[in-house]
Amino acid sequence: MTATASVTTPRSGVIRVLVVDDSALVRRILAEALGRHADIEVVGTATDPYVARERIVALRPDVVTLDVEMPRMDGLSFLAKLMKHFPLPVIVVSSVTPQNSETALRALALGAVDVIAKPGAMQATAEVTEELVRAVRVAARARVTRLVQPVAAPSQAPAIASFNSTHKVIAIGASTGGTQAIEAVLRRFPVDAPATVIVQHMPEHFTASFAKRLDGVCAMTVREARDGDVLAPGLAFVAPGGKHLVIQANGARWVARVKDGPKVHHQRPAVDVTFQSLARCAGRNVVAALLTGMGADGAKGMLALKDAGAHTIAQDEATSVVWGMPREAVKLDATCAVLPLEDIADGLLQAIGREAALV
Repeated sequence: MTATASVTTPRSGVIRVLVVDDSALVRRILAEALGRHADIEVVGTATDPYVARERIVALRPDVVTLDVEMPRMDGLSFLAKLMKHFPLPVIVVSSVTPQNSETALRALALGAVDVIAKPGAMQATAEVTEELVRAVRVAARARVTRLVQPVAAPSQAPAIASFNSTHKVIAIGASTGGTQAIEAVLRRFPVDAPATVIVQHMPEHFTASFAKRLDGVCAMTVREARDGDVLAPGLAFVAPGGKHLVIQANGARWVARVKDGPKVHHQRPAVDVTFQSLARCAGRNVVAALLTGMGADGAKGMLALKDAGAHTIAQDEATSVVWGMPREAVKLDATCAVLPLEDIADGLLQAIGREAALV
């Protein structure tokens, strides 16, 4: 189930936040971290979903931060009810463990705008605080409406049923709202689709669960990228959280390099890093899509790809949860096409088909 799109904006210049967590310590940490910023006001806290429901009705917050493991009602059940009856932007704040990562991904599928790692037991680090504040500001501008049952998967075959060329790469970058958007695109790919690399802004450890989820619902094999992985048809690699993904040429092969390094656009992995590496080593053999997300990450990388001869696609505003990254690419004239989400998979595959026909 997913949330359909509609613009949500704060009623004033101040973003009103409700913090929902059963831990008094975490509630205090989050409230203090957010309260230090003039454009954010924590209007209340709640210990469980029942209290949260009452305070949402009474306080009408612009954004809710939500734990997923709580007494009386778990966060997922509450989120599903909330998005069905009283939709508003929700940020999942979850512990970074494999089990919690999978739960957080289910929350995103239910309509949560973003997921961030829960701060440590004693205090929020500066990095977590910065990420939380940024997530709240993004969420306040996100598009959410009532939760609806998903449309059945299209019965028609993908735009290209199979591929003879092995010398093509599909690159996809996304941020806020990207987990659902990426899944929608990959579900349309055939089992032998060209090698695919994916950069989704997501905390460390969460990307492994994301790749596992995609692998379970897509025809391609999807896994978290490891240093030295060789790109090949039928394989899709997700950039690991906390690392940059760089693609390098090694003879006739392309190899994934997983690297440390400073954040780019406040992100690691960053879409720009991966896109720019592909522009250098693969150029016109790349087709790329920049999907929903806040900020400008990926826009310059997409321009580098287009200048190198790649075919580039941006998601349109109407179907984006946050039309930030695609908009910046459009402003740079870095796109060959701007398409709604439901047309992006076919757009990528058809571009490869046209290129293959010319070879």
